[in-house]
Amino acid sequence: MAGEPGRRPPVLDDQMRITVRPVYARGPSQPPLRHVFVYFIRIENIGGDTAQLFWRHWKIHDTLAGDQEVEGEGVVGQSPVLAPGDVHEYNSFCVLEGRSGHMEGFYHFRRDDGSVFRAPIPRFELRVPRNDGPARGPDIRA
Repeated sequence: MAGEPGRRPPVLDDQMRITVRPVYARGPSQPPLRHVFVYFIRIENIGGDTAQLFWRHWKIHDTLAGDQEVEGEGVVGQSPVLAPGDVHEYNSFCVLEGRSGHMEGFYHFRRDDGSVFRAPIPRFELRVPRNDGPARGPDIRA
């Protein structure tokens, strides 16, 4: 789908509610040039149609290394099918060189009738905490 010449991007749709919770991972981080952030994703089908997540597209901003875009099939090796009311949760991670950045993007879904739509992943901030307290970020919802 994405990356195919001549193909238009799928339309935006509000059928999926996406919540993101980022957390700074102190253990695997190696300051000053390697900061690991784990993000927890919850995808809830709040629409009336069953749909399968088949593609992801991320925009990642690192205050030190700059911007990059990452895309690929499914999420963490899965292409979940969500019926109305279903929830899919997973976590993944991002490594930044800088002490802060942000991520945002889209998931691409295909309904049973073959129609395709994009669900926005809300922008969320990635920041190294200033103290030794909990490193949990706020839940971000679309």
